Parts: sequence; structure tokens; C-alpha cells
Amino acid sequence: MSRQFDRRTLLRRGAAGAAAWAVGPGLLAACSTDEPGADRKPGPGSSPRSGGTLRAAFVGGGASETLDFFNGPSALDLVRARAWHGTLGNLDPSGPDGVRYGVLKGIDISDDLSAYTLHVRPGVRFTDGSELTSADILHSLSVLAGKSTLPVYRLAAANFDLARAKADGDLKVVLPTLRPIADGRMILCQGNFLVVKDGTKSFRTGMPSCGPFRLTEFTAGQGAAFERFDDHYGHVPHLDGLELRSIADSTARAGALTSGEIDFAHDLSPVTARTLADHATVRLVPTKSPYLVGLSFQLNMGVEPFGDPRVREAFKLAVDREAMVRTVFYGNAEIGNDLPSMGFSDYAEGLPQRAHDPERARGLLKAAGADGMKVRLTTGPETPGMVEMATLYVEDLKQAGVRASLRELPAGQLYADFAAYAALPLAGSYQMPIPALSTYQMSAAGGSPSAFGWKKPETDTLVAKARAASDPSEAKRLGTRAQRTRWDEGNQVLPVFKPNLNAQTKKVSGIRDDLFEQFPGFSQASLA
Repeated sequence: MSRQFDRRTLLRRGAAGAAAWAVGPGLLAACSTDEPGADRKPGPGSSPRSGGTLRAAFVGGGASETLDFFNGPSALDLVRARAWHGTLGNLDPSGPDGVRYGVLKGIDISDDLSAYTLHVRPGVRFTDGSELTSADILHSLSVLAGKSTLPVYRLAAANFDLARAKADGDLKVVLPTLRPIADGRMILCQGNFLVVKDGTKSFRTGMPSCGPFRLTEFTAGQGAAFERFDDHYGHVPHLDGLELRSIADSTARAGALTSGEIDFAHDLSPVTARTLADHATVRLVPTKSPYLVGLSFQLNMGVEPFGDPRVREAFKLAVDREAMVRTVFYGNAEIGNDLPSMGFSDYAEGLPQRAHDPERARGLLKAAGADGMKVRLTTGPETPGMVEMATLYVEDLKQAGVRASLRELPAGQLYADFAAYAALPLAGSYQMPIPALSTYQMSAAGGSPSAFGWKKPETDTLVAKARAASDPSEAKRLGTRAQRTRWDEGNQVLPVFKPNLNAQTKKVSGIRDDLFEQFPGFSQASLA
């Protein structure tokens, strides 16, 4: 059967299916009846599997979706890549090094913290039959990740001297550090550093890959189809195939789930999730701490009057955090304190909770000569709750005397032009759940483009010292000092941490076993 993206077939599926797909058509449900690889023999690493094709829906980026995940800003771009390409590793608090390794079998750190040695797992194969070597990891890190404009990939270049990285034979890569760091494993094994073949310059269907699935079809804004890679290292997927569909609207994702069009719906809105609480065939599977998403507003210190710390404090005091948790998330979220990474061991827990004080905010704005200031908040539905929170925040700012307005971009467009995004005076944002000091290094240190004008070398130095400390208590003390500076003077308003409200049919299991729940790779998922 042809596996083409065909809207006519959708229309024949009846009113329920059509309603679910009205906002974002995906792959044909008919695709799930195919059994890719059913006539293939399992590879040497094969394990018992349930078979079948799992169909999952995510917020996509529309026409801007890309197979080049090093430069693809949407969540679906990374999810697609994690199913397709092998990862260095994932964060795992229960692991001996705090990580679970992927195409690596381990990472050694020199005593003086000047170099990291990456040990390649022997026998990892690409889909063209060639073995993964140190050259592939060097190319992926130094050439592709090192030149990416996305902060999450720039993190490697900000910590390791990629120009001096070298292979030591086929199964070792030596990465010199730019400065002593003790937490480099946490940087390299966040689940997003993926490996492609040496020499890769462009990304296309059919290119060699070493992830759990082979990509067989892709249409930007619609979806992608995969089949199981039987020679995947370690755990060979239970599934025969995987379909990832781009559906921007939360209600449409839920409708596709309850009508049987899909098996997994990612990141539903709180309102939509409530309608599924007692559903007979569907269950909610929200992420848990520390895997919560921080929802925030960025104040651009390069745009006046946000260069004045009094204005920044006023914007933090203006927000009614409790109302956001209660109204937008029906109580199923945590109150934030203007710092990311809640729940991780290096998060500064001892700081006082910032209060809601619109009168004091008004007074600070007046003292700074900014009373009655005019500002537009730009946001988009990149994850559920962003637009609703921004709507409430605009009203909170008005209560403090700010003439605030809201600009909502279509799904997938907020970060599409990252340079334009980083120049906005006031912007909505969300933070992936990664440790606090890594988050600072990625998004704020050294005047990063995503820092929105924050340039504090003394805080950068504190973070660097904390990350170089081999004594955990000293690292915690220094890290807390740095976060206190961000709490006092920073340009991020972070009122809420929310779970990803994922939902799946009751026949699905194993998705959480991939660890990186915000961007699941589906390698251990199965269908009953």
C-alpha cells in the first residue's frame, strides 16, 4: 500500500476523524495498517516485541519544520531526530554518573578537569551497515552542533574546545575543556546531542542513521513515518513502526486520540486534559518533577527601560503566580520563583518566594521614570499554557500601571527566526528541564543571544567556579550565590512550572522508559 500523505483518504474516514485533523492533517491512518519490516529478520540485538505502528501527535512548526535538528527550533524537530538518530546519552538521576549512556559506553574526566574522554560503544551500526566511530561523534559535535545557532547545541562549544577535539583511535574522542568543569557529562548527555555520520552536510529521508527507527517519509507541517531498525544497538524497538504527526491544536490532538486516529497525544492543554480524566480508553501520563517545564517571560535588558533593575523587579512583582496556577492549570502546576530548573539538585531552594505586589511594582516603575510605559508581549502556543499565561500577565501589568498589549504568533513561529526573537523587548518562553547551572551556561553566560541583554561576568565566574568544584557542598554554595544574583537582578519572570500533560491509549506502555519525557524517542514503547 502506498504510504503517501493523502487528504482524500482522511475525508473518507468520517466526521470524527475529520474534526480531529481539521487543524493539522497528519499521516494517513491507513499507514498504521502497513507492517514495515514484517518480512525482515531481526538483527543480533533483537528482543521480544509487540509489533504494530504507534501513532503520536505533537505541536509542530508548520512549513518551517526541518530534518536538520541542529537548526530546527520546534519540539517536533527534536522528537523526530531522537527517533531517527542515536544519542550520546540521557540524564538519569539513578545512573552511576547521573546519566544513561547511549552510543557511548562511558565518559572519563581527567583529574584536573581539563579533558573528557568519550568512549564509543563498540558495534553501533548505521543503517547502511557501517560502524559508528569517533569520527562520527567528532563531526556531530564539532562541525554540526558547534555551528548551530540554537542555545541548546551551543552549550558544547561554550564548554569544550571543539577545535582541539581529536580522535584517539576509532573508539575514543578526547574533548579538551575551555575551563575546568566537573559537570560535563550532564552537558553531553542531555538527550539532545545526537550523532550522524561523518561528512553529513544535509539531512534527507534515507540518509544513514543509528537511532531506533529509520525515517521513511517526511512532509513538513504534516508528519513523518518510520520503521524499526533491527540492528539498533542495545534495546531493539518493540514497535514495527512509528508515525509522528503535526497537529497544532490541543483539542484536535485529543480528538484524534479519543477517536482512535492516534495512540499518543503530547502536551495537551489543561482544559483539554480535564476532559480525558475519566475516559474509558485513554489515560493521562503527566511528567513529574524534575521534568517540569518552566514558563517564563524574558525582559530584554538591551531595550529601555528594562536596563533598570527597578523596572525588572516591578515586572516580577506584578505577576499573580497563584492565579496563573489556579486559573490556567487548575492547580496542576508549581509556583515558580523566577529561576529555572526546579527539582534538580543544584536549584537554589532557600531563596524567599517572591510575592505578588502590584502596588510596590507601581512605585518602582514611578521611581524609575517608567510609570505608564508601553510594551507589547510577544508569545505563541509553543506549549500549552503559554498564551493563556501571557494573557493574564498583560492584565497583571495593567494593574501595575503598564500599558501592555499582547501579540500572539501562530504555533511553531515564535522561535522560527531566533535572531528576531532574541531582539524582542518582552517575550514569552519556556525552559527544558535540565540542571540549573547548565541552564545558566546555555542561556545566559557570556552574553548568549538567548540572554536578552544579560551580561554579568561576575555571575558567569561564580557559575564557572561552582561547575569546577569537586566538592558538592561547595558547588551548591557557589551555585546558590549565582542564582541569588539572578533572582535579585535578573531579567526572567518565571511564574510557573507545569508538567507536560501527555495522554495515551491504555494499550500503550514504555514511553517513559526513554527518560527524556518532553521529547520521547519511543525506542522502548510498545502496544498491547
